[in-house]
Amino acid sequence: MSVPAEDELGRGPLWSRRLRDPAGILELARHVSDDLADGLSAPRTRAAARGIRRLLAADGVGLADLSAGMVVAGTLPRDVDTAAMIEEVLHTENRCRRAEVVAEPLIVHDELAGVLVVAGTARVTALREVAHLIVAALERGLLEESAEQAAEAELRALRAEISPHFVYNALTVIAGLVRPDPARSRELLLDFADYIRYSLASHGEYTTVADEFHAIETYLALQRAVLSERLRVQIRVAPEVLAVSIPYLVLQPIVENAVRHGVERQPSGGTVQVLGEAEGADCVISVEDDGSGMDPAKARALLAGDGESTSMGLANVDRRLRNVYGPWFGLVVETAEGAGTRVIVRVPRFQPGVMP
Repeated sequence: MSVPAEDELGRGPLWSRRLRDPAGILELARHVSDDLADGLSAPRTRAAARGIRRLLAADGVGLADLSAGMVVAGTLPRDVDTAAMIEEVLHTENRCRRAEVVAEPLIVHDELAGVLVVAGTARVTALREVAHLIVAALERGLLEESAEQAAEAELRALRAEISPHFVYNALTVIAGLVRPDPARSRELLLDFADYIRYSLASHGEYTTVADEFHAIETYLALQRAVLSERLRVQIRVAPEVLAVSIPYLVLQPIVENAVRHGVERQPSGGTVQVLGEAEGADCVISVEDDGSGMDPAKARALLAGDGESTSMGLANVDRRLRNVYGPWFGLVVETAEGAGTRVIVRVPRFQPGVMP
């Protein structure tokens, strides 16, 4: 690796002798990036400042947010008013240099996010590269935060997506049973309350297969009361997958789509089958109906979020599965016109960080 010449600050090459190994440089840069993912005021900012000091072989490094609160690693010279330098950068958004101290603005998405202060720095070009590293880490953190907020908003929308038609029909059936069969009416009313509680109540990000199957059974019990003999149900779940953790409200929207679009639209009704089993290290759950099916191109559009608004739950579920487990997971839809629809969910039985 070639060693750059000293620049106008006279501090020599970017990397100290301790960091001549390119792999070590990249590893340290990665740690700095990870430490800044939560912003300049997060607990790991101090570790990031120490890493930046090592990258630049500097005497001292400071990271300041917009409040001008600064985290320092190493030693900043006492004869230089670094606080005044930071204030100048915050007001002008321009680099400020006094003696061998440089205050560099950190611009994230065209807005000033903070200031990098370096004492006894290496090269000006090196300082700029490290500033770019910091800005990229802050931008990544903002993007991840935005993605999390979007996912939470989608989940809230999914919770609120209860068909008024279904609610009306369910309550009408329950009311009609109050006198002729009060015990059955009470049972269905409890099922309805359970369904509403699970769908709308505040809930963690993850639940278990057992809880999702309980919600499915509650929903299908209500739909059988509404549709009577038009809806036939088969549910089988292997005991070894009941404790598997999965994202909340993954299975229920799929079953609801099977009933709405696979059974209700058929004059003679139809059958919904839900199967959960273990396949090696994976938990595989399928929801199948024998309705009219659809063009595979339409199924792809639904998963992309370009289909009917009444099926937005499928796109939401697919996106959340991919965000949690990676792009190789998600929903698989097997369908054809006149051949029914089968939706398959495959998730790892054990996934770090995924637990109720």
